Amino acid sequence: MVSSNSLFDSSVLGNSVASMVPENHKIRPLELTDYHKGYLECLSNLTVVGNVTEQMFGENFEEMQRTGSYFVIVVEDITLKKVVASGTLFVEQKFHRGCGRVGHIEDIVVAKGQQGKRFGFTIVKQLLEIANATGCYKSILDCDAANAPFYEKCGMENKGVQMAVYAPDAASKKSLL
Repeated sequence: MVSSNSLFDSSVLGNSVASMVPENHKIRPLELTDYHKGYLECLSNLTVVGNVTEQMFGENFEEMQRTGSYFVIVVEDITLKKVVASGTLFVEQKFHRGCGRVGHIEDIVVAKGQQGKRFGFTIVKQLLEIANATGCYKSILDCDAANAPFYEKCGMENKGVQMAVYAPDAASKKSLL
C-alpha cells in the first residue's frame, strides 16, 4: 500500500540493492518530507531546479503519485536526515511489443561530497530492478558521452544518439494538461 507520504509502495524496491548502501544510509521512495531534507538541493547538482515552493513540490508529487508511472528513489543519510543521491524511472506504456512498457531512467544525481560511495551505481541498479519488476521490456537513458563508461559499468550499452528541442516557454503551458 502506498503511504500518502511516499511516491510509491516501498515493497517494489525488494532487498537485493538495499544491502549495497553503507551503514547510516537508506534507499527508499521519494517522500513529501524530502522537500525539507535537501532533495532539490541534491537535484541542483545535476540541473537547474528553479524556485520550487513547497506547494509546487507537493502538487507535482501528488500528480506523479496519481499516475503510478513514476519511481523516484533517494538515498538518505539517516544521521544527517539529508538526501544525498537520487534517480528516476518513468514507465511508458506502448502499443507495440504487445502493449509493452519502456523504462526511462532520468536524473541520476549524487550530491557533492558524496561521490565515490557507489550511490550512483546503486541507484541505477535499483531503477533497473524496478523496471524489470514493472514489466519493462527495456530501459533507456540519455547521458553525456563522458558519462557513458559509468552507465556501461551499470550494465547498459550505447544504442544511439540523443536529440532534443527545448521549448522556451514550456512552464507557462503546464496548466494546459
